[in-house]
Amino acid sequence: MSAQDSCLSLIKYLLFVFNLFFFVLGSLIFCFGIWILIDKTSFVSFVGLSFIPLQIWSKALAISGILTMGLALLGCVGALKELRCLLGLYFGVLLLLFATQITLGILISTQRMRLERRVKDIVMETIQNYHSRPEESAAEESWDYVQFQLRCCGWNSPRDWFGIPSLSSNASDVHRVPCSCYNSSATNDSAIFEKLSFPQFSRLGPQARPRHSTDLCGIPANSNIYSEGCAQNLQKWLHNNLISIVGICLGVGLLELSFMTLSIFLCRNMDQVYDRLARYR
Repeated sequence: MSAQDSCLSLIKYLLFVFNLFFFVLGSLIFCFGIWILIDKTSFVSFVGLSFIPLQIWSKALAISGILTMGLALLGCVGALKELRCLLGLYFGVLLLLFATQITLGILISTQRMRLERRVKDIVMETIQNYHSRPEESAAEESWDYVQFQLRCCGWNSPRDWFGIPSLSSNASDVHRVPCSCYNSSATNDSAIFEKLSFPQFSRLGPQARPRHSTDLCGIPANSNIYSEGCAQNLQKWLHNNLISIVGICLGVGLLELSFMTLSIFLCRNMDQVYDRLARYR
C-alpha cells in the first residue's frame, strides 16, 4: 500500500468515526425531544415552562436531531463506501450550512439596531397583550420564564407592566406585575412561601395568588420585585458570555470546514476508474 493510499484510508476512517459520533449525538437529541413530548409533566415541574412553550422546544430538538442524524449518515456511508455522490452531497449540505451561518452573522452585526428594535416591539406587544387571549399564551409564558431566569422585570423597567388590563384592579390603585418579577432573594421570610399553579413560582407566597383564575399570577409592584429591565440584564448576559458564544461559533465553523476539507479531498482523490457502485449491480 502506497503512502497516498494510506493517507486516503486514514481520512476515510477519520471522517467515518467523526460522523458516527455526530450520528449518535443527533440520536440522543432526537430521543430527548421525543422524551419531553411524551413525559411533559416531569419537565414542566423541572424547568418551570408550561406545556405550550415546552412542546415548541421539544419539537425543535427533535427536528434538530433528525437533521444531525441525516447529515452524519451521509458522511458515514459516503466515507465508508467511498461513494462520490454521497460525499458530494455531504459537502454541499455543509457548505450551505456554513454559508447560512456566515450570512446570519453578517446580518446580525450590520442590522443589530434594527434587530434590537424588532425584539423590543415583540416583547412590548407581548406585555401589552399579557393574558388577553388565554388560548394563545405561549409567548407570555416564555417571557415569564425569561424574566424569572434573568431576574428582571419588563423590557425597560417594571413600569412596562403598569396599566396592563389583565393585571389591573378596579378596587385598588396599586399596580401589579407578573409573579415572574418577584425577587425571592430580597426576603428571608420562608413562611409566606406556598405552592402555586406555576412550578417556577412555587416559592412566592400568598400575595402572588392569582386573582381571577389559576392561569394568572400577579403581585403588587411595591413588593419585592426586580428593579431592572430585561434589556439591561440581557446585555449584561451577552457581555459576560461573549467569549463563550464566539468560541462556540468559531468551533462549529472550524469543525464544518474540517469536515468539508476531508470530504472533498477524499472525493477528489478516489480512483477515477473504479466505480464503487458497480459492486451493487
